Amino acid sequence: MELSTENPFEQFATWLSEAEESELNDPNGMALATATKDGQPAVRMVLLKGYDEQGFVFYTNLESNKGRDLLENPKAALLFHWKSKRRQIRVEGLVESVTSEEADEYYASRSRGSQIGAWASQQSRPLESRYALEKSVAKYTAKFGISKVPRPDHWSGFRIRPHRIEFWQDGAFRLHDRFIFTRENETDDWEIDRLYP
Repeated sequence: MELSTENPFEQFATWLSEAEESELNDPNGMALATATKDGQPAVRMVLLKGYDEQGFVFYTNLESNKGRDLLENPKAALLFHWKSKRRQIRVEGLVESVTSEEADEYYASRSRGSQIGAWASQQSRPLESRYALEKSVAKYTAKFGISKVPRPDHWSGFRIRPHRIEFWQDGAFRLHDRFIFTRENETDDWEIDRLYP
């Protein structure tokens, strides 16, 4: 494997585009690793909803476990794994909140049911029964009727601003190809190294 560019975001775009043609479900799925302020790690799958030279964006309930983790300890790691392509991309970096305008724009693009769900779900907190969730959905469905569903204050997005991006391609006999892009500061050029498998 050789890289097609010296820009990690362009390389990411190429691999994501190829994965969109071969992955059956959620080629934009990524494992998100966070840690509490005390260092307890947690990982879960989320969906990438945007990326550019600034970083990788996803949205969530800010009162969820991952939301609280990121607000208290704004560092994260991502892992994209495309089994059909036998590829992985690992990302590590600092985290920032997206702007209100970005969150509003993405929220407005969601289905009405997903917008209602953002109000109805107290994400990550104990739920007494499925009926209680359905009752909450019905409550907010009635509350907003046919009017526009506003974005809740507790729902927004995060951007992971990477300082490390690794591209991994499966190789025969576990002799994988690995390239890593690193930089200390966002104003620095990316350094590229090939890694032993």
